[in-house]
Amino acid sequence: MSMFEDTRYRWCETYFVLFDVRNRPTLDQVEKTLQRLKCRLIFRNQEADPRGRFSSMTVLSPDDFAALDICYTSGKEVTEEAEELFRELTGPDSSKGERARLEKLRRATARFEILHFEQVLDEEDDEQEMFDPSTLLIVLETLAKLTDGIAVDPQSGTLV
Repeated sequence: MSMFEDTRYRWCETYFVLFDVRNRPTLDQVEKTLQRLKCRLIFRNQEADPRGRFSSMTVLSPDDFAALDICYTSGKEVTEEAEELFRELTGPDSSKGERARLEKLRRATARFEILHFEQVLDEEDDEQEMFDPSTLLIVLETLAKLTDGIAVDPQSGTLV
């Protein structure tokens, strides 16, 4: 079940971790890596392909009043999008370190799509003070390290 189907949560934003398909981790690797984080996470709806490689999962972060749907995708759609992001982000004033990170983006053939949701506490209160994006940022960084990939905010076209 996607978090879109849960009325207790509202979608906020979507991020990507782009990487080489050869670095696709197993579901077990993703779970164990995220369990080692210094935040309390609850895993739901874990799915793997027949070889045990990660396909999707939902991560709940009760302390942050947030949830993440994480889905794996590969193929032409990813390579075209990665190339487009590479062109958008590469400029003459890019530093040497940025260019090295961008080369990872250019070679990406797979991605994790991370949909970020906030828990709705009171429907009348749109300004919720409890929501915290910390888990999203930690999970993005962790998945990028696990896959030797790069985290991107596709809406703004920026590296995370």
